[in-house]
Amino acid sequence: MLKVFIVSDATGATGERVVKAALAQFAEARVEIVRRPNVRTAEQVHRVVAEAAAQQSLLMHTLVSDGLRGIMLEQARLRAVEAFDMLGPLLERFARLLGLTPQEKPGLFEERLEARWREIEAVEFAFAHDDGRRMEDLGRAEVVLVGVSRTMKTPTMLYLAYRGWFAANVPLVPELAPPEDLLRVSRDRVFCLLMATERLAELRRVRAEREAIPIESYASLAQARKELELAKTLCGRHGWRRVDVTNKSVEEIGREIIALLPGRRLGALAP
Repeated sequence: MLKVFIVSDATGATGERVVKAALAQFAEARVEIVRRPNVRTAEQVHRVVAEAAAQQSLLMHTLVSDGLRGIMLEQARLRAVEAFDMLGPLLERFARLLGLTPQEKPGLFEERLEARWREIEAVEFAFAHDDGRRMEDLGRAEVVLVGVSRTMKTPTMLYLAYRGWFAANVPLVPELAPPEDLLRVSRDRVFCLLMATERLAELRRVRAEREAIPIESYASLAQARKELELAKTLCGRHGWRRVDVTNKSVEEIGREIIALLPGRRLGALAP
């Protein structure tokens, strides 16, 4: 049986996928794949080549360091190990065509892939926790936006989600106390979105006209003022941080909130 060593300075998953894709063309092949991840020093390269030589194995590697690739090539020749550089020629070709120097930082692809998966999970979380839904699960949120109707809670939440933050939003409704699940969330993760009274009334009038909502009970200046005062009172009572969203873009609001968040990003993407 042929044994193939996959040597990587990261997980080795990329190299293994390529090898398996090639082996799929050989239906009756009996091949054992051995992964050797996190090889990042000359000493480790020496050891893995010696191991491959002792077992008369084929050695495939995806090392991003030009120096380590050179050591791998030298050691493989000295020990008569058939070695195949899966990444070096491609890096060299891209460097020449792009006129750039590779970073030679191990694990970059896995980091970016993980970040992209997190972004997808964050967006799914946001849609599931929009407008006060799934309150029993609110403790998982890294950011909770609260505010009265038309204070840009949903678009801001989605902006944060597309940057990898697990975000939710909860409406503040007159005559209704804030949900207990919201009050259990750490106050440094709750942001109250506020807006100038005139601007809020203006935005509400647009919605009221479109959806045939009574102006007086929803879009009047008096009603907007009453609800904003309620929101400010709740902010003060519960220690939520205030963010004025008047005439600001979603991007401006999102960046302001990110700058105020505690320093614990669970793998979120940079803004």
